[in-house]
Amino acid sequence: MTEDTKIYGLRAIIEAIEAGKDIEKVYLQKELEGDLFKELESLIKSKRISSSYVPEIKIEKLSKGRNHQGAVAKVAPISFQDFEITINRIIKDIESPIFLMLDQISDTRNFGAIVRTAECTGVSAIIIPKTGSAPITADAVKTSAGAIFNIPICKVDHIKDAIYYLQSCDVKIVAATEKTDNTIYDVPLTGSHALIMGSEGRGINPSVLKIVDYKAKLPLLGKIESLNVSVATGAFLYEAIRQRQ
Repeated sequence: MTEDTKIYGLRAIIEAIEAGKDIEKVYLQKELEGDLFKELESLIKSKRISSSYVPEIKIEKLSKGRNHQGAVAKVAPISFQDFEITINRIIKDIESPIFLMLDQISDTRNFGAIVRTAECTGVSAIIIPKTGSAPITADAVKTSAGAIFNIPICKVDHIKDAIYYLQSCDVKIVAATEKTDNTIYDVPLTGSHALIMGSEGRGINPSVLKIVDYKAKLPLLGKIESLNVSVATGAFLYEAIRQRQ
């Protein structure tokens, strides 16, 4: 974290959240007490902001001598877009848009690489959950080669709710998963659709898989059982381009 992407102190963080600042994560000192601390805890919970309880030595390291009151917040380097407003605008303006949903991608560099590929393949917007996703750091920005500033990124409370909303807008949902007999070449990727990519370890949440329209996998001909998620995303998106030509 660079110094211009951090906020120090309980009151300052509360005010930043209430002002609508995009807070990526809040670090809270363990065993801290007091009304102001409880107010911040409550606000973090209600806004579904990612947070961690850490030892005082960690807070001191993050604050580098500044008055921190036991709390340091990391500010996102980008502004996240409102989900419904963004989706409605895109559907109105673009014929057969492609959306990309990331179900708790946890590696920052994977996230940056995925954003770069998404921008290159004409993805209209990226949708991520508010909790469990990789923080958007300087590494993510660098790995994306700046693409992260060229594509709308929306944070949602729950991926499932976002899926239901997209389906109500006649957007087909395609899940990238090995839990299917269909390969990427068997599934239609034309028309308005959203591709869901799962986390590096777990994949897509089983409850999410139950509500998608299509499931598809990549054929793997070697001994390795899976591809890196950023590579797999590229394969899916370029197959979508091929089908649309």
